[in-house]
Amino acid sequence: MERIPFETVQAEFRRVLESVGFTVEKADRCACLFAENTLDGVYSHGLNRFPGFVRGVQAGKVTTDVEPECTHSLGVIEQWDGKTGIGLLNAEIAMGRAISIAHEHGMGCVGLRNTNHWMRAGAYGLQAADAGCIGICWTNTTVLMPPWGSDIKKIGNNPLTLCVPYRGKHVLLDMAMSQYSNGKLEVLARRGENLPLPGGYDTDANLTTDPKAILDSKRALPIGYWKGSGLALVLDLIATLVTSGDSTSVIGSRSDETNVSQVFIAIDVGSLAGSQIVEETVDRIVKDFQDVPPLDGVNEIRYPGQGMLAIREDNLMNGIPVDPDLWTEVLNM
Repeated sequence: MERIPFETVQAEFRRVLESVGFTVEKADRCACLFAENTLDGVYSHGLNRFPGFVRGVQAGKVTTDVEPECTHSLGVIEQWDGKTGIGLLNAEIAMGRAISIAHEHGMGCVGLRNTNHWMRAGAYGLQAADAGCIGICWTNTTVLMPPWGSDIKKIGNNPLTLCVPYRGKHVLLDMAMSQYSNGKLEVLARRGENLPLPGGYDTDANLTTDPKAILDSKRALPIGYWKGSGLALVLDLIATLVTSGDSTSVIGSRSDETNVSQVFIAIDVGSLAGSQIVEETVDRIVKDFQDVPPLDGVNEIRYPGQGMLAIREDNLMNGIPVDPDLWTEVLNM
């Protein structure tokens, strides 16, 4: 597989976005987020999703000339209207505002409604951690899974991120409420690869590791079975209430996934105990977590986000591996 330098990938993304009407500033920020997602190995929400994102912009599903606006402020919590704008940039602005509130009050929460797909949830957790804050954020989605005990889609996979600052090697938990995100299923289906563990059902209601069969049946498996089903519901409830926005059921009634609701929370934990104590505490807990012998065939016990750091380093050094068809599609845009 061809490997392309990070700077080249980012430059091509920027060129394409400017060509479809983005301002230079918005094209630069959006290209950076797409490129960094790809750099970190989250190809499903980087290069792989980029052509579809551009087509959505061209079809008018994303409004590029608007800015999110604060509509309600109650001290440490605010509501913002995304105005159906660029999901990645709306999310970055919302988390940035939550961080600013946290630096002033210790904690900040922003509910963002009427926004679009933010691509990789973890990007905004990392944004908070880079600012010395714990970052928590999630989004609701269109209907993607049946609730546990049914075969009719009713709940979203509602990605959730929790990120703890850790000396530039942040602990990052970034997960959908399905065993595998739709993006991951699409990546493996494109490669003709199976999942390592069952991730949903085929059209005959059998658990399967075939990503294409799961995409065809539209029956992804919730994490923890009934627990993931319940968590997806509660995340949707909280997002809808905190934002005064649309719920999964309302989003699912539309032909396309637009106007989703998202929550961004930042906690300036350093203001509670001091940054040095925070670093020492996280270091002690992580090292204790890893202080167990791995099973046969397992190289090491990794904390969430550790594998991403290794991928980032490799991709910076050797270039980002790209699907040749997708890369050619971007070059021809």
